[in-house]
Amino acid sequence: MPARAVFQPSSSYEDALARLANETGIDREYWDILGKKHEASPEVHRRILTALGLDVSTRTTVEDERIRIFQRCAAFALPPTLVIGSEKTIPLSLASSFEGSVSFEILLETGGRLAGQAELSQLRVSREFVMDELRWYTYDLAFPRDVPLGYHELKISLGGNLAATAHLIVGPDRAYLPESLASGARTAGLNVALYGLRSDRNWGCGDFSDLHSLIDWAATEFDVSFIGLNPLHALYNRVPYNTSPYLPLSIFYKNPIYIDVESVPEFKLSLWAQRLAISPPIQESIRKLREAEFVQYEQIDQLKRRFLKVLFREFRKRHAQGSPRAAVFAEYCDREGDLLEKFALYCAFDEILHRQNPDCWNWRDWPEEYQSPESDACRAFAKQHPRTIEFYKYVQFVLDEQLSAANTYARQKLSIGLYHDLALATDNCGSDLWAHRNFYVPGCRVGAPPDDFSPNGQDWAFPPPRFTAHRENGYRLYRESIRKVAKCGGALRIDHVMRLFRLFWIPEGVDASEGIYVRENAMDLMRILALESVRNKNVIVGEDLGTVTDEIRDMLSRFGILSYRLFYFEKHRDQSFKGSGEYPRQALVSSTTHDLPTLAGFWTSRDIEARKSAGLIDEGGYRSQLEDRKRDKQSMLDALHAENLLPHWYPRSADRVVQLDGDLHNAIIAFLAQVPSMILLFNQEDFTKETEQQNLPGSTAEYPNWQRKMKAKIEDLRSPEWQPYAAMLRNQLHRTGRALH
Repeated sequence: MPARAVFQPSSSYEDALARLANETGIDREYWDILGKKHEASPEVHRRILTALGLDVSTRTTVEDERIRIFQRCAAFALPPTLVIGSEKTIPLSLASSFEGSVSFEILLETGGRLAGQAELSQLRVSREFVMDELRWYTYDLAFPRDVPLGYHELKISLGGNLAATAHLIVGPDRAYLPESLASGARTAGLNVALYGLRSDRNWGCGDFSDLHSLIDWAATEFDVSFIGLNPLHALYNRVPYNTSPYLPLSIFYKNPIYIDVESVPEFKLSLWAQRLAISPPIQESIRKLREAEFVQYEQIDQLKRRFLKVLFREFRKRHAQGSPRAAVFAEYCDREGDLLEKFALYCAFDEILHRQNPDCWNWRDWPEEYQSPESDACRAFAKQHPRTIEFYKYVQFVLDEQLSAANTYARQKLSIGLYHDLALATDNCGSDLWAHRNFYVPGCRVGAPPDDFSPNGQDWAFPPPRFTAHRENGYRLYRESIRKVAKCGGALRIDHVMRLFRLFWIPEGVDASEGIYVRENAMDLMRILALESVRNKNVIVGEDLGTVTDEIRDMLSRFGILSYRLFYFEKHRDQSFKGSGEYPRQALVSSTTHDLPTLAGFWTSRDIEARKSAGLIDEGGYRSQLEDRKRDKQSMLDALHAENLLPHWYPRSADRVVQLDGDLHNAIIAFLAQVPSMILLFNQEDFTKETEQQNLPGSTAEYPNWQRKMKAKIEDLRSPEWQPYAAMLRNQLHRTGRALH
């Protein structure tokens, strides 16, 4: 029997509101990580529905919205986008009165065509919709098995007349996984903050040439299979509010501070750039930037932009239209299309309007006529400033060149190559929101429910995606966000992977603790992720920390997405640490993240001290967290002793271990290396035993977030000072079979 959906009228305004919320994907309740149940108030539902553009002013208007949604599900032959897997079957909804034949035509992305026809009487009915006297049926329409993976266009005709068109996306049932990992091998990689790499040659922050050097060192010293990087997304590069790689200016484009200016082809052609680079004032600026304790984002950005403008002029002078390099640049711009056009236009606005008015910092400060990229004023501005817009395209072209070269080099030296990170957020004042406003929901913010670290919840202050808009255009922005990161790597971490299933929405006028989850089209998003993974040969890791349900983890596992497991969090209900054999196979394991203490910082409670200094906890919270840490350190010590990873004489009481010494450090790495999980991710800060973490959640100017540099310069990593650390890690990888050779 087919499933039956019957429209049920509501009994009251509150009932209608609750039903409409459920029918639009808004949850009624959730359980937080502490095991506490939270129920959304009618006011929260009302505010979110209003933000979605629905009229919920009266019971009648709410009921009308419900009817429209029901009829749209039931009566439309096709949704705007269909995402299918190996079953190659789509749902086709038609009125019960319709009889006759259905024909389809699939226009393949490669230019081919597939077609077929079926009689309705021969199709299986999977669902029946009933509203009053009206009925609709959903039929299962099967396609040929040879429909290839990819992004196609579908046309449906009824009785010989075109009835509907839709985006048709055919995805695999599992993400990519190298044969070695699929057959039981384990591997490891080193994670670094690229901006924090020190060297004798960079201009104050790590760049892509530094990355080449790091790849050489890691490949020879450890036999690791990848280098992990922080998100490389474009930023405003303004301290302290606009340096987080997880709150980018644009998720589609990269940060120019990572460019090695001296490796740009035009630098070798420009005598002016070469002379300028060796001039005493510039050399002194570079020296100060290199020797600065923290990354000086604004000064580095200004210095590199100054040189890139010189190189752009050289590019235009040397490479007339039709030259090989000009052709490559033109091909890049054509391939990027309107995404690059709008991003470059935004950057041109940002530069010129800020120059005219130093208090004009982002698009929300711009004149009204520039608030939309589609306005006549914006088009006139673009005609007036074509060279500035082209310059910002050139910057991204150079970034793409250098990152692609680094990826090619990494693939030659390492089996997986580069492991990238895709941020969840986009800056509320950034170019993505300006350029693609319709794809975000105003009046709501994304956050997180209450947990151990944030008992009042978290407000991340950026708007949630409008999933209906994404579905209508074939999820183009979603798939582009994955593709632009995945194309230059062999592994990809999805920050807050729960976003593919649900996000925690906080409507305006409501505290974070009162927010509620809103569901996404999870199956669609998972299949598209798997498709991009297979096409780009990227292992996918889902950051599944927090209030992730068993159902979500089951689907991630089904699609071959690796879980993300942290040593600090892998505990039993009694808070004792799990044994190494209890970790899942399909996972990446690490000791910590950028938001958590380093191993040395954990043992000395530096993160707790930093929170106190930043005013993030009061005296009571400070003492409570110190007590919790004391318990966790003892539990960690017990777990390491239980597996005989510490010398028999090593203290069994955590009170007697003041800091992370060599024996304890080696034992923790040995523990993590021997877990069954496919991938071990070893953090740069733990290699050099640094005590300070990269980011202190909840802080801005109170802590130097995203600014810390690596303790050692790349050139010094082979020195006797660091050799024991390298030998320790190398030995553990070989002992546990995680080395490449």
